[in-house]
Amino acid sequence: MLIAMFGLFMASKLIPGVSIQGTGTFILAALLLGIVNALVRPIALILTLPLTVVTFGLFLFVINAGMFGLVAAFLDNFSVSGFWAAVFGAIVVSICSTVASWFIGPDGRYEVFVVRRH
Repeated sequence: MLIAMFGLFMASKLIPGVSIQGTGTFILAALLLGIVNALVRPIALILTLPLTVVTFGLFLFVINAGMFGLVAAFLDNFSVSGFWAAVFGAIVVSICSTVASWFIGPDGRYEVFVVRRH
């Protein structure tokens, strides 16, 4: 959830059409984004699978933007000004999550690799 909050914070600072006000809104948005991605996104992926295949996966950007916009629609202090703001906001959140996953292991702990040469 902290990673999603950081991604949302970065999106609100980097993307002109994304606005989030208040710490509580960041917390609720991160929680709601996790719920939406766990429950709604898989259904959307299955329903749009033919279109995703035809577009060689590019339609996934539209689905991610839709999930981002759906979360914004539920919260008063979270606004997305349009489709492209939602697309780029979802991309920023995805990049932050990907970079964080490089440093955090599957059990939620930081991983340190030590290479010893003899």
